[in-house]
Amino acid sequence: MTAVAYESLYTHGFARVAAAVPHVKPADPAFNVERTLELYRRAAEERAALVVFPELGLSAYAIDDLLHQAALNDAVEIALRQVVEASTDLLPVVIVGAPLRAQGGLFNCGFVIHRGRILGVIPKSYLPEYREYYEERQFRAAREFLGYEVDVLGQTVPFGNDLIFDARDVTGLSINVEICEDLWTPLPPSTYGAMAGATILANLSASNITVGKSDFRHTLVGGQSARCIAAYIYTAAGRGESTTDLAWDGQAMIYENGDLVEEAERFADDEQLLLADIDLDRMLSDRSSTNSFGDTMHDHKARIESFRHIEFELGVGEERTPLTRKIEAFPYVPADPATRDLRCYEVYNIQVRGIETRMRATGIEKAVIGVSGGLDSTHALIVLARAMDRLGLPRENILAYTLPGFATSDHTKGNAWKLMDALGVTAKEIDITPSSEQMLKDLEHPYSRGEKVYDITFENVQAGERTSHLFRLANYLGGMVIGTGDLSELALGWATYGVGDQMSHYAVNASVPKTLISFMIRWVIETNQHDADVNAVLQSVVDTEISPELIPGEGDKPTSDTESKVGPYELQDFFLFYILRFGYRPSKVAFMAEHTWGEKYSREEIKHWLEVFLDRFFRISQFKRTAIPNSPKVGSGGSLSPRGDWRAPSDSTGAAWLEELRRNVP
Repeated sequence: MTAVAYESLYTHGFARVAAAVPHVKPADPAFNVERTLELYRRAAEERAALVVFPELGLSAYAIDDLLHQAALNDAVEIALRQVVEASTDLLPVVIVGAPLRAQGGLFNCGFVIHRGRILGVIPKSYLPEYREYYEERQFRAAREFLGYEVDVLGQTVPFGNDLIFDARDVTGLSINVEICEDLWTPLPPSTYGAMAGATILANLSASNITVGKSDFRHTLVGGQSARCIAAYIYTAAGRGESTTDLAWDGQAMIYENGDLVEEAERFADDEQLLLADIDLDRMLSDRSSTNSFGDTMHDHKARIESFRHIEFELGVGEERTPLTRKIEAFPYVPADPATRDLRCYEVYNIQVRGIETRMRATGIEKAVIGVSGGLDSTHALIVLARAMDRLGLPRENILAYTLPGFATSDHTKGNAWKLMDALGVTAKEIDITPSSEQMLKDLEHPYSRGEKVYDITFENVQAGERTSHLFRLANYLGGMVIGTGDLSELALGWATYGVGDQMSHYAVNASVPKTLISFMIRWVIETNQHDADVNAVLQSVVDTEISPELIPGEGDKPTSDTESKVGPYELQDFFLFYILRFGYRPSKVAFMAEHTWGEKYSREEIKHWLEVFLDRFFRISQFKRTAIPNSPKVGSGGSLSPRGDWRAPSDSTGAAWLEELRRNVP
């Protein structure tokens, strides 16, 4: 792949779309088309694939019986022709609203136009005839049209609410159109459009504003986007519409899979052009994995099969089009503080409830846990303490052990002791150095002869000794071993299999990634889930470099940190989220990572660490995940339990993923 192609969002399953809110004048098509074309050209300059304008934008909406005037409709046709002619040299598909005379009546329509052609015309299906609306006085509904085509400006074009417009050169770019009231019905036409393959649902709306209506529009648009697993572009009439009896706020919004991507300013003085880079692959991925979406398609098979697909060539070409969409650097951690606070609250309580329920079910009233003073064991211990509180059991029933080895630092061991003391658990220390030395001696390992050989066996002997002690302590004292390893470590295989930190009776952190655990501990501090003494220790833990502390170094520090071997967890969690949750191509993940992390990591670094991830995730470590203990799933980002989100063969290879990355990332 060329560098230019790689640096285009269209190469990676994105499409730039726009919602436009131009100024209008009632019954003045000449003015209205001028403003429409101005915003259309601006969208083209931004290399948008699609731009959507409001309902009846060429005539204006609130003109009542003027819609029956021949002069007005003649002027609308002239304006429509101008849009068609202008489209010849512009990239985006444009959808404009206008009245259409046909079969002796008038239809409220959306016109889909591209490269000098009217691709299709969509009539409004449901005409409101209640409260302030009297549309049946002027228009006929879609169901009243006879036939499937209509003549417009000398072109015979498809007509109906059963049209989908498919771009041949942009995979997944399929558009379905509905108009205003259509969305407010119990079963919007776009529901069928989505099941028939449309990934982008466009709504041309006028929609006067009343108190509270804006929030309800968000509910409708967000809900339809979520249910249909689609992007939804909504644009409503703004400044200039007649205020004889109504007012207009020009609300425009773009949703994707139920998430608000962009929203325009309401009651704006300036015209609005709302742009968003939509992730088409996200819709395709979720639809393919959500079997109930396919089941619903089957139940409405006859209606879906009746849809007509109109193909067109968008013509994006090979041109650099950088992504402008904001992608969260920490996909498991919301950037918005309020949302992040709620997410942490939910994760914390899911974990607490998981332990609480398991201990109730087994009748076991004691828990055994190893505490290193690192992030994972710290978080597991504070979750366990809260679970004990809810069970009405004394915290002394938590049998917490710090198990120092050859490279344990005084700093982390000190944090472990401070935390155990502050939480009021039963705290003890067992030095695993003697038992590890005996094991290495039994193995005739070079270290037992005084040689500084710190290989994988040297590391795993220590991990195994820790786990062996914890399980035997649990047997002896009548407790349950609580695992502390996290989702990031499972993904990378950064755990010792069997008699090692991969195994426990209940793995409370197994679906929580490392980056989220760090934020979780900060949240526990900020919300005072525990007292000041505990918070002080937690802050020290968060500030400590991540290390397994298995290899001795100079002084009180181990020789290397974990991230120097497996890569920065902030990057590896980013890779994990998009590969596990959506199954994206590695080249797309690299493109997104560079967009998000490019100021900190070069393309070469991102590519290198992604290669490490792909090899470890697909080739090296699946056998460890196939045998993991029970653990509560906490987020839609997925878990790696074979009983949950991820089933894969243990003898797979990562060759296909690595080859795709090397082929497509220059």
